[in-house]
Amino acid sequence: MSEGLLRYGCRARAIAQEHSYVKDMWQRLTRPDILIFLQASCLVGGERRRLNWTESEWEEQQRRLTYAREHADFYLDTDSLGIGDVLGLVLEFLQNRGFL
Repeated sequence: MSEGLLRYGCRARAIAQEHSYVKDMWQRLTRPDILIFLQASCLVGGERRRLNWTESEWEEQQRRLTYAREHADFYLDTDSLGIGDVLGLVLEFLQNRGFL
Protein backbone atom coordinates (compact mmCIF):
# COMPACT_ATOMS: atom_id res chain seq x y z
CA MET A 1 0.00 0.00 0.00
CA SER A 2 2.71 2.50 0.89
CA GLU A 3 4.36 1.83 -2.48
CA GLY A 4 1.12 2.73 -4.25
CA LEU A 5 0.83 5.94 -2.26
CA LEU A 6 4.42 6.86 -3.08
CA ARG A 7 3.54 6.71 -6.78
CA TYR A 8 0.96 9.43 -6.13
CA GLY A 9 3.47 11.67 -4.40
CA CYS A 10 2.50 10.81 -0.85
CA ARG A 11 5.12 10.25 1.78
CA ALA A 12 4.07 6.90 3.18
CA ARG A 13 5.53 4.36 5.53
CA ALA A 14 4.22 0.99 6.67
CA ILE A 15 4.77 0.32 10.36
CA ALA A 16 4.77 -3.29 11.62
CA GLN A 17 3.10 -2.15 14.83
CA GLU A 18 1.47 -5.51 15.49
CA HIS A 19 4.84 -7.01 16.42
CA SER A 20 5.57 -4.41 19.07
CA TYR A 21 4.71 -4.35 22.73
CA VAL A 22 5.05 -0.55 22.52
CA LYS A 23 1.54 0.72 21.86
CA ASP A 24 2.63 3.98 20.24
CA MET A 25 5.47 2.60 18.12
CA TRP A 26 3.94 4.24 15.04
CA GLN A 27 4.31 7.62 16.75
CA ARG A 28 7.85 6.93 17.90
CA LEU A 29 9.10 5.82 14.48
CA THR A 30 7.40 8.59 12.57
CA ARG A 31 5.14 11.54 13.28
CA PRO A 32 2.45 10.96 10.66
CA ASP A 33 0.13 13.67 9.44
CA ILE A 34 -2.42 10.92 8.81
CA LEU A 35 -2.65 7.43 10.29
CA ILE A 36 -4.35 4.92 8.02
CA PHE A 37 -5.32 1.61 9.58
CA LEU A 38 -5.95 -1.27 7.20
CA GLN A 39 -7.71 -4.21 8.85
CA ALA A 40 -7.84 -7.82 7.71
CA SER A 41 -9.37 -10.82 9.43
CA CYS A 42 -7.19 -13.66 10.64
CA LEU A 43 -8.14 -15.83 7.67
CA VAL A 44 -7.69 -13.17 4.99
CA GLY A 45 -4.54 -11.69 6.50
CA GLY A 46 -3.03 -15.15 6.81
CA GLU A 47 -3.78 -15.94 3.17
CA ARG A 48 -2.38 -12.63 1.91
CA ARG A 49 0.82 -12.84 3.90
CA ARG A 50 1.09 -16.63 3.84
CA LEU A 51 1.05 -16.67 7.64
CA ASN A 52 0.02 -19.59 9.74
CA TRP A 53 -1.41 -17.69 12.72
CA THR A 54 -3.66 -19.28 15.25
CA GLU A 55 -6.80 -17.40 16.24
CA SER A 56 -5.24 -16.56 19.62
CA GLU A 57 -2.11 -15.17 17.96
CA TRP A 58 -4.27 -12.99 15.71
CA GLU A 59 -6.29 -11.81 18.71
CA GLU A 60 -3.05 -10.84 20.48
CA GLN A 61 -2.00 -8.87 17.41
CA GLN A 62 -5.37 -7.10 17.48
CA ARG A 63 -4.91 -6.25 21.15
CA ARG A 64 -1.49 -4.74 20.41
CA LEU A 65 -3.02 -2.65 17.65
CA THR A 66 -5.80 -1.18 19.80
CA TYR A 67 -4.08 2.16 20.41
CA ALA A 68 -3.24 2.66 16.74
CA ARG A 69 -6.76 1.66 15.69
CA GLU A 70 -8.27 4.13 18.17
CA HIS A 71 -6.08 6.95 16.86
CA ALA A 72 -6.46 6.21 13.16
CA ASP A 73 -7.67 9.01 10.92
CA PHE A 74 -8.94 6.44 8.44
CA TYR A 75 -9.91 2.84 9.17
CA LEU A 76 -10.66 0.37 6.39
CA ASP A 77 -11.66 -3.28 6.61
CA THR A 78 -9.93 -4.77 3.57
CA ASP A 79 -11.26 -8.35 3.64
CA SER A 80 -13.52 -7.96 0.62
CA LEU A 81 -11.26 -5.54 -1.28
CA GLY A 82 -8.42 -5.97 -3.73
CA ILE A 83 -5.26 -3.88 -3.49
CA GLY A 84 -6.48 -1.52 -6.22
CA ASP A 85 -9.75 -0.97 -4.37
CA VAL A 86 -7.92 -0.25 -1.12
CA LEU A 87 -5.55 2.18 -2.83
CA GLY A 88 -8.48 3.93 -4.50
CA LEU A 89 -10.36 4.37 -1.21
CA VAL A 90 -7.27 5.61 0.60
CA LEU A 91 -6.51 8.08 -2.21
CA GLU A 92 -10.12 9.29 -2.11
CA PHE A 93 -9.81 9.85 1.65
CA LEU A 94 -6.53 11.73 1.24
CA GLN A 95 -7.99 13.86 -1.54
CA ASN A 96 -11.02 14.73 0.61
CA ARG A 97 -8.68 15.76 3.43
CA GLY A 98 -6.65 17.99 1.10
CA PHE A 99 -3.52 15.86 1.01
CA LEU A 100 -3.67 15.30 -2.76
